[in-house]
Amino acid sequence: MSDYPATIAARVDHEIEIKRSRFICHLAPVGSVGDADAFIAQIRKEFWDARHNCVAMVTGTTGDQARSSDDGEPSGTAGVPMLEVLRQRGMTDIVAVVTRYFGGVKLGAGGLVRAYGSAVSETLDRARIVHRRALTRAEIEVPHADAGRYDNLLREWASQHDAVFGDVAYAEAASFEVWAPAAELEALGSDVAAWSSGALSPVTGETRVVDVHA
Repeated sequence: MSDYPATIAARVDHEIEIKRSRFICHLAPVGSVGDADAFIAQIRKEFWDARHNCVAMVTGTTGDQARSSDDGEPSGTAGVPMLEVLRQRGMTDIVAVVTRYFGGVKLGAGGLVRAYGSAVSETLDRARIVHRRALTRAEIEVPHADAGRYDNLLREWASQHDAVFGDVAYAEAASFEVWAPAAELEALGSDVAAWSSGALSPVTGETRVVDVHA
């Protein structure tokens, strides 16, 4: 289970049609409010002829920053339900723009809320979710002669302990990086000691929020 809100791996676009109105949802991962604003501007330029380009965004590691816009739709019928979907699905560092081409049939407030919410929800269903966890860096220095064996051992260990196999650097020794949950660091130390007959031990470092691709 993630310690932090998730995001998506890449942009996703999806269209639904309700009573001849087209709702085209554009979802994108963003690193800041500035990135989100740039994406919104890009969509509004691309779909300049649409009646509405409504917006919802959530940013920040803990999802503490949020903003929405109805872009001319009745107040609370577009941006808020879009934002609610992102919140309910536990997302952050994401922006949603729903482009609406009016089909001539009014949907009413309830219909608009459902339409804008559904557009975002269905698009999220098509996105590749990137989970985030607080992981601690552990570095293991290994003699070059043993590098191949430890490469395999540590990759396998990471896959079984909710950890991420990181960078490998080669200098006087081979240096392996594993990002592991705090609760798994003791197990890593025990396993490395067992593999090396007590000759090696991990050196722990910083803790940071790491993207964990499914």
